[in-house]
Amino acid sequence: MLENKLGIINQAELARSEERISKKKAVMMFDKGYLNKLEAGTFESLAKIHKYLFDEIYDFAGEIRKVNISKVNFRFAPLMYLDAALQSIDKMPQSTFDEIVEKYVEMNVAHPFREGNGRSTRIWLDLMLKKEIGYVVDWSKVDKEDYLLAMERSPIKDIEIKFLLKNALTDNVNDREIYMKGIDHSYYYEGYYVYKTEEL
Repeated sequence: MLENKLGIINQAELARSEERISKKKAVMMFDKGYLNKLEAGTFESLAKIHKYLFDEIYDFAGEIRKVNISKVNFRFAPLMYLDAALQSIDKMPQSTFDEIVEKYVEMNVAHPFREGNGRSTRIWLDLMLKKEIGYVVDWSKVDKEDYLLAMERSPIKDIEIKFLLKNALTDNVNDREIYMKGIDHSYYYEGYYVYKTEEL
């Protein structure tokens, strides 16, 4: 159970509140043009996205985690190497689709935040794709199980995640509906599906 600004001590209640509040913030992020002001592909921009989404819920929003974390059988970058990893990721090239996905995979391995990594990093990925090559992912076309398996294998073999994402690219980069469906799918991947963005 994560300590939170809402004073919630029930895990299910926290999950619902986190989904509702951060999804609402994701909608505002698009409607206010916040993403257009960010530099693509930097940790600084990812931290700003994370802070925007989760600042009303967690004190650690936008802050590098201070603990080691893992998910199922996967351990993310150890704390002692995290700063160096983030500096290295910032320097990675991002001028082609392959380079952008490789950078995304490395950021996923880093998992710099205590919570909310996947949701903020997918927005960060789309920002890179949009600004660098004029595309975004239509996440509604990316199957949850295929995506999660491909991401799990991506540090060793990134061909699967590249194939999945390439087949879901769209040049409708400013389409509000694609963005909103993308947010809903992004949250669904992480087990959050109580609220739809269009209802908030």
